[in-house]
Amino acid sequence: MPAEWEPHEATWISWPHREKTWPGAFEKVPGVFVQIVRAIAESELVRINVGDPHMAKRVKFLLEAGRVDMNQVRFHYNPTNDTWCRDHGPIYVVRNVEGRRERAIVDWDYNAWGGKYPPYDSDNSIPRRIADEFIERRFSPGIVLEGGSIDVNGEGTLLTTEACLLNQNRNPHLTREEIEQTLRDFLAVRKILWLGDGIVGDDTDGHVDDITRFVSADTIVTVIEENPADPNFHPLRENYRRLLEMTDHRDRPLNIVKLPMPSPSYANGIQLPASYANFLICNTKVVVPIYGCSNDEIALGILQEYFPGRKVVGINCTPLVWGLGSIHCITQQQPSGVSAPIE
Repeated sequence: MPAEWEPHEATWISWPHREKTWPGAFEKVPGVFVQIVRAIAESELVRINVGDPHMAKRVKFLLEAGRVDMNQVRFHYNPTNDTWCRDHGPIYVVRNVEGRRERAIVDWDYNAWGGKYPPYDSDNSIPRRIADEFIERRFSPGIVLEGGSIDVNGEGTLLTTEACLLNQNRNPHLTREEIEQTLRDFLAVRKILWLGDGIVGDDTDGHVDDITRFVSADTIVTVIEENPADPNFHPLRENYRRLLEMTDHRDRPLNIVKLPMPSPSYANGIQLPASYANFLICNTKVVVPIYGCSNDEIALGILQEYFPGRKVVGINCTPLVWGLGSIHCITQQQPSGVSAPIE
């Protein structure tokens, strides 16, 4: 599995349509998607899953009104149950064969984070539909896994959390060792780094892309809450403590960088999983969720330091996080390469 900063052919998005994902707050969500698509399209192609030509026409109208370069957009008629493409979209692996990069899809099972939001049959079929469209080789490990639950450095090291991958609502028949072996077999990783809990309000049971991310092969950014009264304070400190003791697949120490947390956001009295770690790395940009608070510029500045060759841009995702996810959650990168031969 390549690192996210390796070259992309495109980024996948599934257009939002399930209004109850944002109860009483859906109206502003398509506008945030337009901003995100515009930012990504300035860097690379954007592939958008839509249910049918009628939906494509409506989305095209919104994108054109939002000054998106439509030469950088492709529509794909793939019906979805919801919008979280990081988790139901294809996860790609690559290999080099005689000087060319071949690409294939790993099609993990998807059960809407432990069966929380049925139905999810259309979402679960997305990797197969995309593999069929591109005549792409597809591997099926036969276990539940979401893209937001893992992050890799592209050289053999993978980050995840115990709260998610060891949750009994995913693969109760598998041991930790069996899950690790499946990751090694299908993603070609050699070392798995286990963090503990995710952030409060995260209905995915602790996805790592909300808390801790690789920004280079040997550098990790991780969010820290400075307020001892905040429920995220202790879990994030514990994850930071673990990271300081970790090494990569070659037993080399890792550079651990602190990212602040935004000011807490609430919906109906429940703290939302707002985090600066839910950024997307594109070919020429890093697109970061911001939330209209004092730590926005601090977080953008830290990330810009570690992506000197890319422009770090912030998009206010306060409406989006009402649905309990943000930029990384709605996107899935398609690495550059040619389709591996189907054997």
